[in-house]
This record gives sequence, structure tokens and C-alpha cells, in this order.
Amino acid sequence: MFSRMGAAAYKKDLHNIIGLTELLGNPERKFKSIHIAGTNGKGSTSHMLASIFQEAGFKTGLYTSPHLIDFRERIKINGIDVSENYVIDFVEKYADKFDAIQPSFFEWTLALCFDYFAEEQVDIAIIETGLGGRLDSTNIITPLLSIITNIGLDHTDLLGNDLPTIAFEKAGIIKKNIPVVIGEKNELTLPVFIEKAAQEKAALYFAQDKIKVLNFEQAIDKAILTYQTTEESTIHTIESALQGIYQIQNISTVLCACEILKSSLLENKDQAIQKGIAKTIQNTGLKGRWQTIQQHPLVICDTGHNEHGMQQICKQLNAFTSGQIHFVLGMVNDKKHDAVLKLLPQNAIYYFTKAQLPRALDESVLQEMANQNGLNGNCYEDVNTAYHAAFHSANKNDLIFIGGSTFVVADFLLNLENNKTA
Repeated sequence: MFSRMGAAAYKKDLHNIIGLTELLGNPERKFKSIHIAGTNGKGSTSHMLASIFQEAGFKTGLYTSPHLIDFRERIKINGIDVSENYVIDFVEKYADKFDAIQPSFFEWTLALCFDYFAEEQVDIAIIETGLGGRLDSTNIITPLLSIITNIGLDHTDLLGNDLPTIAFEKAGIIKKNIPVVIGEKNELTLPVFIEKAAQEKAALYFAQDKIKVLNFEQAIDKAILTYQTTEESTIHTIESALQGIYQIQNISTVLCACEILKSSLLENKDQAIQKGIAKTIQNTGLKGRWQTIQQHPLVICDTGHNEHGMQQICKQLNAFTSGQIHFVLGMVNDKKHDAVLKLLPQNAIYYFTKAQLPRALDESVLQEMANQNGLNGNCYEDVNTAYHAAFHSANKNDLIFIGGSTFVVADFLLNLENNKTA
């Protein structure tokens, strides 16, 4: 699995997924879809859109990756995970037939997803890319709308070492005559999207040109956003279940997408849009996005793990002035560690650890790298031990943050679910 092994498990080719879907009778052609790519924000954007369509009365499929606790989180209909029996039956039915194709874990999973959504006759499916776009297995669909949330430096060994090159890979999901929303306008990537959209005769929209955010306030259990569209003077106020400051961009992207879809699927669905964003966590079960676990001490986890994502997280952490920050930190071994470490607050106390997977960076190696960037703390062999140490050291006005890797958050939430955390 790419999630556990890294680049060794990545297949830069659509041949396998084309073979699998042909064997299944091309189930991906039997339902409408929206396709989402980007460096960060894909998951939040996908879940918000799925929640909106659920509130609008559509039977809504949602495909995302990776999962945090249970594999079945990757494939949902109306917020409910695919059943264990469906997964088992599918694998048993097609194991011999698939063997000749030798699909990867991701290709197996996507084939299962397409089959399930077609079998269950979903009205719409929100499909998140796994990695990149142009050669990602999901790129065999023909969606109603394509969305690219943003472009940052991540998976540079596979996608390229600069923003324009990575943007080219993400822009691969732009298809002929299919409108596309770009969540973040960047002068380095702008020409790439303009050129690709022109080639495909695809209507191109930039979220910040269509949605003007006026204010964003955070409360204990929600955020409140006020905005205007460029086409009207009315000020709108919506509540968001997702609270991180970085969600401003994701919410703007979702609102822009909804404006485009209002002429078709979401006509007269303003209430569904508002409810869908407000009830995203409730409707879809999204976890690990600036997720508040408890108050006093404040415990928060977030899956942001690359330089682009960590910049947004650190903006929020730097705004915390009530007490001491305790940072439970782990990373995988194939990231640009120094680029992330140099962003982290030097006044925090660090608890260096690792997730339980082959790609995890050893905690002592991470500690040494962190020390060179002015970050200090002790090592712990697993996430649960590190969190316990932070919890028992923290005062009631302090903040404990768990992050640095999706898999650190996954280990933490699994321990929480199993009642192993403090």
C-alpha cells in the first residue's frame, strides 16, 4: 500500500484501472460524479460537498483516502461506510480475475468503490484523487465538475520539484467541456491552469474571484463565515463544522462549486448548502481536521503534514496565547522534514514519536532534526505514550496538539476509540 510503503507502491499508469473497470462493465459510467484534486484540502472539500448533496436529498457516494481508523471509511454512501460483507464478497468474487492484472491496493479499492456506487445506484459521487491527477487511477471518470483545491510541494519524488510541474499533474483532471474550479490563485500555477483549460475548452473559475470572504470567527464547536458572491451585494452568513483557519479557502472553493452547480443539480438549494457545511462532520464522519478532542487542556489533532499544510496549522498555533503548547510530533521518512520543522513554534514543548507503519521516521532521528531547527523535547516509542506524557505535563490552560503525519493522527484516534488515551 502506498500509504504504508511510499513510492514503491505507486503505479504511474491508468492501464490497470482501465482493465479492472472494463472487467466490471465500466461501473464508473453509471453515475454522475465530481472530481477533486489538490495538494491539501481535498478531504475537507470532498466531505463538505458530499454533506451538501446529502442535505439536498441526493443519494451521495464519497470516495476519499487514506482512511484513519477503518479501511471502509474510504467508501461511503450518505455518510455510511461500505459494509464488511460487500468488501469481502467483492474480493472473493474477483480475486482470480484481477490476478492477471495485478492491481495495486489503491486500484483494487477504487474498482470496489466504482462497483459499489453503481450497484447502489448513487445519484452523485464525490471522487477524491489519491495522488496527483493526470495519472491517478480516479482519472478515468468524466465528471460534471472538476475541482483543484491548491498546489503545494508534496510527493515531489513523484509529481515534480516545483509548483508549475505539480500543477501540470493536478491539471490532468481537467477534461473537455467540463467546468473546473481552482481553490487557490497562485501566479506560478495560474498559466498552467489557463493553458490546460483553454486546450480542453473547459470553463475556468477561481474561487477567490467568485467568493469574497468578509469574516471568519471560531467558537468552541463551530466557525462562522460571512461572504458575498461577486454577482450580488447580499451578505451571507454560514456556520461550518470545520474550524481551522485554513478552512476559509476550502469553504470558498465549495461555495464556488455550488454557485456553478446551482444552474443544474443545486438549483434552489441554498438551505441545503448552508446545512451541508454546518453538518459536515455529522453527515460524513470526517475526522482529523483541526479536530477538538477536549477542553482544559485543549486537545486538538490535525492531519496536515506537508509544508503547505503546516503553514496553515502554524498560523493557528501561533495565535494561541493562553498557555503552553505541547506538540506530539511524528513524521514519515519520505517528506521534506526541514521545510516543515522550520515552520514549527520554537516555544512549544515537543514529544517526538512515530506511527506504527514502515514509512514512519524514527523518533530519535526526528528529534535530532528538530534540535537542529531549535525544537526541543523527548522521544517516545509510540503516539499513545507520547500523548500520555503531554497530557500529564499540561496545565488546564495549555494546548496539546497531535500531528505532523496523517498516521500519527490515525494512531491517536484509534487509541482514543479504544479508550487507551488519557
